[in-house]
Amino acid sequence: MNAHINDLIDRTDEVLQALPDLNPDALNAHPAGHPNSIAWLLWHTGREIDVQLADLTGEEQIWTAAGHRDRLNLGEAGDGFGYGHTADEAAAIRTDDQEGLTAYVAATLTTLREYADWVGGGQGHEWDDVIDDNWDPPVDRGTRVVSMLIDAIQHLAQAQYVAGAPELT
Repeated sequence: MNAHINDLIDRTDEVLQALPDLNPDALNAHPAGHPNSIAWLLWHTGREIDVQLADLTGEEQIWTAAGHRDRLNLGEAGDGFGYGHTADEAAAIRTDDQEGLTAYVAATLTTLREYADWVGGGQGHEWDDVIDDNWDPPVDRGTRVVSMLIDAIQHLAQAQYVAGAPELT
């Protein structure tokens, strides 16, 4: 299972690193009036991995522990997760620091890889351990991590697509 998880992490990082450098207007644009800018997509990708990973590990979120909250300076809006954001809430995620957003997502992927290696390293935790029985069927550790990575790949691919829009290039 670890080889597959690490492959998904590699693919997610490849999509992240392939995103072109954008000027602040393009980074924060809302093409066709869509509420989610590229900045929002990058921020949300990091947050969805970070929040769920902190829940799995019991550790502090990378957002605060590694100083990404301070660097990106998004205030309380940045502390959220992004699910269910209204258009106004999504618009509040605005930054000119694409490098900071990319560094945050990359840091979450690095920590996720460390977690995957720990789970697969004979520490008494297995990928098929049920971690959330609030769902039917209950969610195991592997399903949660794969879900996190699929969400990340989808949002990063959306960011790439939007970055290629003629009105942004």
